[in-house]
Amino acid sequence: MAEKSAEPNGRDQMDKVPMDHIDESSDVEEQDGGFLREPFIRRFSAFLRTNLLLVMLMSSLLLGITVGFGVKLVSNRVYTKSEITYILFPGTMFLNMLSMIIIPLIVSSLVVGMASLDKQASGKLGMRTIIYYFSTTLLAVILGIILVTTIRPGVNRDPDKIERVGEAEQVNTVDAFLDLVRNMFPPNIIEACFRVYKTHQIEVGFTTPSPTLTNITEFVPEPIFEAEGGMEYKSNILGLVVFSVAFGVVLGRLGEEGDPLREFMNSLFATVMVLVKGVIWLSPIGVFFLVLGRILEMDDWVEVFRQIGMYSVTVIMGLFIHGFMVLPCLYLFLTRKNPYPFLKGIFPAVVTAFATSSSSATLPLTITCLEEKNKIEPRVTRFVLPVGATINMDGTALYEAVAAIFIAQVNDYELGFKDILTISITATLASVGAAGVPQAGLVTLVIVLNAVGLPAEDVTLIIVIDWFLDRIRTAINVEGDSIGAGIIDHFSKQDFAKLEHVVTSADGYAIVADEDEADRIDNNQTAL
Repeated sequence: MAEKSAEPNGRDQMDKVPMDHIDESSDVEEQDGGFLREPFIRRFSAFLRTNLLLVMLMSSLLLGITVGFGVKLVSNRVYTKSEITYILFPGTMFLNMLSMIIIPLIVSSLVVGMASLDKQASGKLGMRTIIYYFSTTLLAVILGIILVTTIRPGVNRDPDKIERVGEAEQVNTVDAFLDLVRNMFPPNIIEACFRVYKTHQIEVGFTTPSPTLTNITEFVPEPIFEAEGGMEYKSNILGLVVFSVAFGVVLGRLGEEGDPLREFMNSLFATVMVLVKGVIWLSPIGVFFLVLGRILEMDDWVEVFRQIGMYSVTVIMGLFIHGFMVLPCLYLFLTRKNPYPFLKGIFPAVVTAFATSSSSATLPLTITCLEEKNKIEPRVTRFVLPVGATINMDGTALYEAVAAIFIAQVNDYELGFKDILTISITATLASVGAAGVPQAGLVTLVIVLNAVGLPAEDVTLIIVIDWFLDRIRTAINVEGDSIGAGIIDHFSKQDFAKLEHVVTSADGYAIVADEDEADRIDNNQTAL
């Protein structure tokens, strides 16, 4: 009762304060609702302190684009490969710094994340992750097919009038999927850090005419390829992910014997994240030089868009619809939360993904943004994001579907429902095998083309613009990983709440118990 009577007295005292006691020259102003707010300059300074990295990244991105196009417009000079290398050098060093910590980050984060979960929680987390990734990838493929069949960018296009760049890599669909399975289980986990197995198609000769052929002038020899597999120098991220997940699950079941190794992995992860926070502040410099170098390196933009402009517009439109409508609506529908503050928190990671064109290289920054800005449970980010950087390629799947149908339209190849369905399934599965490295989607695109009998060499029609589209789809891939982490975190809160009832026994080992059992153990320890 005393507390209730004190409240009106307090309000009376406030009411009795004369208004002329408020200093008009003070740093606060009164709003209509009676609330006080700081002046604009102070609020702007607080905004900069909170979002300094975001502002610096946006500024460096816009500055790189402005300077790059400004130089291209003012001067017609063609830069040599050496000059482009010098311009890209600061950005390359930034990319190397990120790549340097990818493997220890992936291994430690997955082991720590899986070791901290019980059998039921880890099973649910894994199932939700796989369902989300394959669902959004399939949605992206369907969206791409709808757009490319509606806009029809390849109709009435003469393939001979489109400049071809580079060479198409010969890929056998069966061998490509077998390589994917092989790399999931590397024979040497140390070797997997720097080498990956890949099957190449080697040309061994040409077909010869049949003896029964009557008109030999109509015979066109075709090359004969044989599969030849071997190791090549590239990190086998997929194998490391599979091993780390299995290792973490087993480590979590070991109990007291696994405590020293768990502590080591925790320390390793904490150390790597400190390194990440230092490297992140170099990202504006890296982004500026990476964007500037790529713009100065490109050929005539007007000619490129004249040839395949509608194809580029179709891909970009699909990526933006998926990134700014489909994924946010999915987040809003499943979590009942406004998605755009969430997107603001991951914006530095999206900008870095655009600049580096690598979802794996962006992984350290993505983890930092989600845990510090969006307050996502670390046990979610440490599992969902490394797996997503390896297998979740929404943007790549959409691009492959659009590119395959565009090439069919250019060649006047009529695609039936069975072909469209084949493209949908193949693009979804092939995107899983696209490593999180620049332009890996071009290789998996050949798999999609082979699946419906389209000429693989027509990949050269779109290589000229692929470097730019690759950056946009990488940014969408990173956004998809982040949205997935937010959704899975929302549905996993109840599972993690059960794990919070941890009671420490006399020997120091943590026992996970339900609430009643935790209280019972506490009472027993008190009695002892």
